[in-house]
Amino acid sequence: MKMASPVVCLCFSLNIFILLVQVLAGRDFYSILGVSRNADKNAIKRAYRKLAKEQHPDKNKDDPEATERFQALSQAYEVLSDQKKREIYDRHGEEGLKQGDMSGDPFKSFFGDFGFGFSGGREQDREVPRGGDVILDLDVTLEELYTGNFVEVLRYKPVAKPARGTRKCNCRTEMVTQQLGPGRFSMTQQQVCDECPNVKFVPEERLLEIEIEPGMRDGQEYPFVAEGEPHLDGEPGDLKFKIKQAKHQRFERRGDDLLTNVTVTLADALTGFSMEIKHLDGHKVHIVRDKITWPGARMRKAGEGMPNYENNNAKGSLYITFDIEFPKGSLSEEDRKGIQEILKQPSKQTVYNGLQGY
Repeated sequence: MKMASPVVCLCFSLNIFILLVQVLAGRDFYSILGVSRNADKNAIKRAYRKLAKEQHPDKNKDDPEATERFQALSQAYEVLSDQKKREIYDRHGEEGLKQGDMSGDPFKSFFGDFGFGFSGGREQDREVPRGGDVILDLDVTLEELYTGNFVEVLRYKPVAKPARGTRKCNCRTEMVTQQLGPGRFSMTQQQVCDECPNVKFVPEERLLEIEIEPGMRDGQEYPFVAEGEPHLDGEPGDLKFKIKQAKHQRFERRGDDLLTNVTVTLADALTGFSMEIKHLDGHKVHIVRDKITWPGARMRKAGEGMPNYENNNAKGSLYITFDIEFPKGSLSEEDRKGIQEILKQPSKQTVYNGLQGY
């Protein structure tokens, strides 16, 4: 019986390997978003926001595949923007996401069964110590949260540099067993450390660029991975900027909605008026009232609120509450009679609890 050559076996194993990769991989979410496999979370967000605007079904109504393509884009963003889901996807592909995080390495177990020498012992993962996170407030205007902006921040980060001598590192507690006699043992805890080269921390100047994305909310965090406090024997923490929305002179934000007040004269309130409100990006919102406007009357302008952070194609509403400016001074008897004849309202006073519901 003729035995297969090692070259044939190797080609066979490689073909199986490639086939298994294709089966487990599924769709390439990185290609769908147009980002590299080492793209950070901010790059992924920027790519998604740009493509979501271009590929939204409302903008591509004549394309029968627009909805399917937009759903694939949303699924890619959902996975790659979530650290745990991204780790599963990077290890096991889309199939791994469907089945949950598979324990172990599928390639390792597969080739281990065929005896190609890919299996082997793996040391138990040890928890890596981590430095503290640094959280800083970042004041942002409502205009920036509406249109977006880039902000540069100068950061002095402690960076480890080589120093003379050695130091104890990777210290851990281990159980030590000591034989006291025949069949007698004693177990005690003992701290064990390694010897590592000594280091010192030197502050280095770094320029960080923060992207204020349209629709960001007050209190939202913008992270810079590994830019926080360092750790001698582990990984540095993260630097997080917390968005602090500055108070605005004309608008108040509630979720994705904007609220503002407009004061009109009593004459305009009774006869009607038209006006324009300057929005956060400079465009004008046209307002027309052709009926009587009472104090506290509210008007809603759909689509004139803040952009939604997850989907910039969707916007909240602008709510306008009207206040009435009454004339000062007094009226003559003739003017009073004339107003009563025009309004045709009999004299009436009502006493009630106006604080109900507060």
